[in-house]
Amino acid sequence: MDLNIFILRQGGWGFVYGALFIALYHNIVPFILSQWKNSDYAFCVFVPFIAAYLFWERKQAFSAPSQPSWQGIWWVMLGLLLYLLGELGGEYYSIFVSSWLVLLGLLWLHWGWCKLRKLIFPVCFLLAMFPFPNVVNNSLSLHLKLISSKIGVLLMHYLGISVFRSGNVIDLGFTRLEVVEACSGLRYLLPMIIVGILIVAQKRLFFWQRALIVVLAVPFSILINSVRIALIAVLYPLLGKGVVDGAWHDVIGWELFMVSIGLMLGCQFLLARFFPYVSGKTDRRVVKTDAVDAVSTSAMWGKVLVAVLLMLASLGITQERNFRAPVELAKPFSEFPMQFNDWQGRRMALGEEYLRGLSVSDYLLADYSKTGESTVSVYVAYNASQGKGKSTHSPATCLPGSGWVFQQNGIADLPVGEGGKLELVKRVLMVQNGDRMLGYYWFPQRGRILTNIAQMKWYTFLDALTIHRTDGALVRILTPVKEGESIEVAENRLQGFVRLVAPWLNQFLPGR
Repeated sequence: MDLNIFILRQGGWGFVYGALFIALYHNIVPFILSQWKNSDYAFCVFVPFIAAYLFWERKQAFSAPSQPSWQGIWWVMLGLLLYLLGELGGEYYSIFVSSWLVLLGLLWLHWGWCKLRKLIFPVCFLLAMFPFPNVVNNSLSLHLKLISSKIGVLLMHYLGISVFRSGNVIDLGFTRLEVVEACSGLRYLLPMIIVGILIVAQKRLFFWQRALIVVLAVPFSILINSVRIALIAVLYPLLGKGVVDGAWHDVIGWELFMVSIGLMLGCQFLLARFFPYVSGKTDRRVVKTDAVDAVSTSAMWGKVLVAVLLMLASLGITQERNFRAPVELAKPFSEFPMQFNDWQGRRMALGEEYLRGLSVSDYLLADYSKTGESTVSVYVAYNASQGKGKSTHSPATCLPGSGWVFQQNGIADLPVGEGGKLELVKRVLMVQNGDRMLGYYWFPQRGRILTNIAQMKWYTFLDALTIHRTDGALVRILTPVKEGESIEVAENRLQGFVRLVAPWLNQFLPGR
């Protein structure tokens, strides 16, 4: 049976599943396309085309007889569970993985594992077209920027360039270079991992050789990005600002990316040369055959019916009613007190670009000062309804970007619950160029005090499903630790302030 006949025979089921796929996942397409416009994920545009070529390359596998299996239903069920978690919990990546799992389950259901395993590589390769969730993307980007900055500065010192680094900002004396997202290394790392996977997929290598080549993509991408940063510093006096954000910047990036691919190909060549692949197993290549699937159409109806009903049920649950009814603050933050005993507050405003990125319903940003004490900064962000792409952000993913390093990251007991109840909150001690900052943060969410994003997503899902609410907030309170001041003194100042402010916050934030 050739590929054309295979497509004709599977076309009926494909039409039904395709219609349900569009109904379930059409709302993530605009978001995926918008993410692909981001240079970090521009390579994702090519992933479907590469996967199509990989399928065509293995077209003989379609001739193998199918052995439909009920095991595929379990993957469909897992995928649809992630779909509900993503839809109600407000997480795009869960829906991305859901679509892939449902596809995998349907293929397994119709083909069986023996046939599917011959095509599993291009099926798995499709995962590369999904951007990472924001919490992973931001954290990874921030760490890559800091590592690349450090190595780049070391290279500059080696070249005799006098330079000072503060976080991801490099001061050359005559100019300041900021290692922003464009130079984070993420747009090197992810494509190089993809290239490494494609290289090892086309060569007969031992498993450890394949794993090594893919893993080497990480240090290679960091090293090449550090060289790029150092080159920008070297060429800036000659080529001017264009080497930072102009055409020269892109040219340098592309040239070094080609160098990184050459390094990986070189590693593959050396490994194959000095450790040649020798297989003691029988070659299991797919041989084209005219065998016809022995599975009757009637035998498939039960499996198809169950899969279709599961997909329809998931669609019905999310479309039946609004699971994210907005819940407004008890009182707007504009009415929040600016004086607590001897502490006097001063309101501040976020810039428009930050407000667009955060998408908060209301916020409080104020500095409170007291004679003889360091300032205490209060930031509260509230979302009346959290959804996909619109949810609370964690300080752990944004503060390191300005150069702050988390020296201590733990938990503390504070009276921040309803009625002054002691609750666990996140406690962080941050350092930057000798400066220290002590802070607490937590996520008030419908009467709960949560300490991490995973908890928040889970309870958002549960509450959307049971009480149709997804409101939530972030509370972040910081104070500097002055030179010569002990951590205990700053801790006492911060805890005393929290005891004054927390009861007022609970009057503004909605409870259960």
